[in-house]
Amino acid sequence: MPAPDLCTEEEIVQLVYGFYDAVRADAVLGPIFNQHVRNWDTHLPVMVDFWSSALRGTARFKGSPMPKHAALPGLSVELFQHWLALFRQTTAALPNAALADKANELAKRIAQSLWYGYQMSQAGDKPAHAHG
Repeated sequence: MPAPDLCTEEEIVQLVYGFYDAVRADAVLGPIFNQHVRNWDTHLPVMVDFWSSALRGTARFKGSPMPKHAALPGLSVELFQHWLALFRQTTAALPNAALADKANELAKRIAQSLWYGYQMSQAGDKPAHAHG
């Protein structure tokens, strides 16, 4: 459950910018993200809104991440695991342990959800529509 007193907005900014600095510099993930993120100056504030909404309950994020991620070619479970490992490295450096724990828990659920959705989209599986 999001909690406004978990952390400050500044801590969310520190988490997001620190993590995506690491992603962009990463030999494996950097090229993938840099190829698909058209403008980091607009993408990062959206990510701040997402994490602020998820962790602090600010409800600023409006969007649907699944279709954008499902459209990416050639993703693997190893890439998602690498993303999570980089995320945990970033949170380990945060002074706010409660924020780090909550963010890690959420990141794991996000990675699992996106990977599941990605596999479904790649398999071409569509939910059956009820006829009535």
